[in-house]
Amino acid sequence: QVQLAASGGGLVQPGVSLRLSCIASGFTFSRAAMNWYRQAPGKERELVASITSFGDSTNYADSMKGRLTISRANGKNTVYLQMNSLKPEDTAVYYCNAVEERLDATFEYWGQGTQVTVSS
Repeated sequence: QVQLAASGGGLVQPGVSLRLSCIASGFTFSRAAMNWYRQAPGKERELVASITSFGDSTNYADSMKGRLTISRANGKNTVYLQMNSLKPEDTAVYYCNAVEERLDATFEYWGQGTQVTVSS
């Protein structure tokens, strides 16, 4: 059974940092590209950060570029999202996503999300 368990969200003040974690199980983590999405109330889900299966390449959304660092520890089946200088407009549910490449097919998995609220 595939599971993506995201954690680390919370209520924080503007300007602080948070680190989100996502622990994966049920698939071959080292073969999966990992992504973080976010969805704010009334808005579409947005891709904010991606990392390749080997961790050798990353990409970030322009809306958060310079404030994010995505990383992964394949030995721990975990992907991280470090978010700095948080703003109220970063308030959203943050979701962990995995895209696993197998020989004959590609599989995509979603976690349950973790709420990040930035407010003074």
